[in-house]
Amino acid sequence: MQTFTLVFLAATGLTTALQVWLARRHVAHILAHKACVPAVFSDKIGLAAHQKAADYTVAKTRLSFVQITVEVIVLLAFTLGGGIEQLARAWHGVFQSPLLEGAALILSTLVLMGALDIPLSLYRTFRLEARFGFNKMTPELFALDLLKQAGLALALGIPLVLGVLWLMGAMGEYWWLYVWLAWMAFNLLIIAVYPSFIAPLFNKFLPLEDAQLKARVEALLDKCGFHTSGLFVMDGSKRSSHGNAYFSGFGKTKRIVFFDTLLKNLSEDEIEAVLAHELGHFKRRHIIKRMAWLFAGSLVGLWLLATLMQADWFYAGLGVTTHTTATALLLFVLVSPVFTFLLHPVLARLSRKHEFEADQYAAQTASATALIRALVKLYEDNASTLTPDPIHSAFYDSHPPAGIRIARLQTTAT
Repeated sequence: MQTFTLVFLAATGLTTALQVWLARRHVAHILAHKACVPAVFSDKIGLAAHQKAADYTVAKTRLSFVQITVEVIVLLAFTLGGGIEQLARAWHGVFQSPLLEGAALILSTLVLMGALDIPLSLYRTFRLEARFGFNKMTPELFALDLLKQAGLALALGIPLVLGVLWLMGAMGEYWWLYVWLAWMAFNLLIIAVYPSFIAPLFNKFLPLEDAQLKARVEALLDKCGFHTSGLFVMDGSKRSSHGNAYFSGFGKTKRIVFFDTLLKNLSEDEIEAVLAHELGHFKRRHIIKRMAWLFAGSLVGLWLLATLMQADWFYAGLGVTTHTTATALLLFVLVSPVFTFLLHPVLARLSRKHEFEADQYAAQTASATALIRALVKLYEDNASTLTPDPIHSAFYDSHPPAGIRIARLQTTAT
């Protein structure tokens, strides 16, 4: 057995065992604190809502055991099980161009992996989410979304994959730098066109009509120096009762979007505080910083891929004998999460730091008290657990635990 095969199996086993251990801790911790509302929320959230959130989170976490198992089986099947090798042989000779063969290999693998995820997605939507009263989606809408997502993925993915493979083959020793530049340009393009061309494929976006709320929001935007192309309300309620708000795009395409469920459940000052939090990410340059991390990480990854694709042991260790740029790229994309899982706490910590900074900005610009009320309502409406396991949270949570976040805001409010 190849040395790298043993390394890959060890990394896969370690990552899988760690994911299962974290999930088991999470479930045990939540159940251990289910009987009593945390003190910081005792006068804000009732026991029934707290227990619903606990049950909902436990159900989602238990479903993750199935997802973890499926993912590791699929990974091993496509690598050491010979899946990629068989697909590469199946596409060999179908096209006259190696470029088209490589693109067909990558896209067919991704399509198969996506198809294998559909049963879990169906269960999550129509059983788990429905059981807790969140799902508003019909089977027809689910199927339509799936078709739209597939069409969009192909429309964007085919040119991207063809472009990347061409650059890998045509740009010589430093192809990875050219691919990186193309990848950055692609991401910036998607960010720019998403609000106007992609998001409307799935939801309706209507201008905010509440004159009083609109005036209040516009005053906040002026105060923060944030220029936007418009204020919109999204029909999120047709899929779920979960609520949210966000801004997307950049430059002249920036827009503020409120879920209709959010507007229904929050008061004006609470909506203002939530928006101030989102604007805090903009003012503190969190979006730019996150993009910089993404681009820096992708540059390192592409350089590493350029090194690995020259090594026979990389292919052989993962059960592939077809040495092409397409198989190298595909193998790297599939196996890199196994080796980078231990970076999750670092990235999550940085994200939580940004959330604290955005909360602080909202407290200074709007109202800490209003933000606390809004967050409590969102925790309750979305059935977010108030008692996550600390270690599980350190790996997975991009937002600070509810108790710590509220406690900090209460300090600011006093």
